[in-house]
Amino acid sequence: MDRVKGPPMPTEEITAPRSLAEFQERLRRVSRSLPKRLKQCAEYVASNPDKIAFSTVADIAADAQVPASAMMRFCQEMGFSGYSQMQKLYREEYSQKWPDYSTRLSSLRNGGAESPSTLLAEFSEAGRASIENLARSIDQDKLRRAVTVLAGARTIHIVGLRRTFAVASYLAYTFEKMRIPAILHSGVGNFTQHHMLGDGDALIAISFAPYTADTVALAETAAARGLDLVVITDLPTSPLAALDAVHLLVSEIDVGNFRVLAATMTLAMTLSVAVGARRRVV
Repeated sequence: MDRVKGPPMPTEEITAPRSLAEFQERLRRVSRSLPKRLKQCAEYVASNPDKIAFSTVADIAADAQVPASAMMRFCQEMGFSGYSQMQKLYREEYSQKWPDYSTRLSSLRNGGAESPSTLLAEFSEAGRASIENLARSIDQDKLRRAVTVLAGARTIHIVGLRRTFAVASYLAYTFEKMRIPAILHSGVGNFTQHHMLGDGDALIAISFAPYTADTVALAETAAARGLDLVVITDLPTSPLAALDAVHLLVSEIDVGNFRVLAATMTLAMTLSVAVGARRRVV
């Protein structure tokens, strides 16, 4: 007896993101579940917004080291009809906010010797561009939420290791000067201070690619214990971005493989002073 075939089950249609912020939030939610090739596409798109606005899908795929068909599948997985629709979103929201400063820096490098004065010009330009982008791209609502979380915390825990240790140390220094209870988790002597995470506390975790495992581990522990988290990271696909936290994304322009951290330090200064003001200690 032949089985009667019913109509196909309807599938849920994914609509295209209406803004870059909505697209980044979708990336954050789905990045871990994507297949390897599509995850590779996601990481490249998230870290190269200026290139997406003006490059062809073939060029982007080559730079991301994936087939062009994989990049097209990624766009469709995100809800776009194709690459051109995703590119249009970047052109509308990023072309005026984030000029291609990497091209300018490349011109500086190619135009002069590696002298101290040339390096100073490159680092100064990278820092200026990063700070300008921070001021234009930071999510203002998330920034306010971060200040509210930190101002209401009993104790503020801070972790940022390796290249972000200077930023974490600065936060600990400013909180100490304002007599705001804070603990710097430095990892000195390979000692852990996980036992100091307590009820009513909050954690600031700072890490950029390649992400520091100890920073991620402490953030995961804090999240599991129910602490409020403020995360400073670079990509929606960051392991820190997968946590239930207030996510503040910062993009720093590199010179050679050296990150200036100008924008990150500016954000840290903003957070510390705003928290001090909210607590009425400055």
